[in-house]
Amino acid sequence: MPLFLSVFIKFFFLLTPFFVLSMFLALTKGMGARERRLTAVRVTLAVAVVTMVLFYFGNAIFEVFGITVDSFRIGAGALLFLSAVSLVRGRPGADAGQGEGDISVVPLAIPIAVGPATTGALLVMGASMPAQDRLVGSGALLAAVACMGVVLVLSAHVRRLLGHMGIEILTKLTGLILSALAAQIVFTGVRNFLGLGA
Repeated sequence: MPLFLSVFIKFFFLLTPFFVLSMFLALTKGMGARERRLTAVRVTLAVAVVTMVLFYFGNAIFEVFGITVDSFRIGAGALLFLSAVSLVRGRPGADAGQGEGDISVVPLAIPIAVGPATTGALLVMGASMPAQDRLVGSGALLAAVACMGVVLVLSAHVRRLLGHMGIEILTKLTGLILSALAAQIVFTGVRNFLGLGA
């Protein structure tokens, strides 16, 4: 249970649900309640599939490109830190644009919910997690995605409850937590790369 909670919290903030919520509200502005709910469900399913693929195939991807987990940790941590700074300073991805057609996969699932930084962090976490913990980790990941989905399905209620300012505050708080997570990922990568041990 401690492992599940720890991984769940990391993944929940990694998915930046409140930033995704603000973008979801902006991109679904002209939709009816039923269409918005269906879009939220499709976004959740798309994010679940993408994150599970990244989580389980990290080692294979590293082997194909001949890179180490620790070098990827440093790169992913740097990207994640830049994303965290963007969340704190403003609204990254706000220019993703409202493309024609279904917006649930692109741009909402990718790259708003699962952007380059989130992709890197998922690859690192999945590749560095012991095999016996993978099942618990994937369960925690799916639980985090489901919570993000609930936030999106109830987006209208959440907006009324928190207001625009409340969502912005939670988005910036998410950015602060992500910056700390990014620093930890980079420090771990540098430490292991230099062979400094635990």
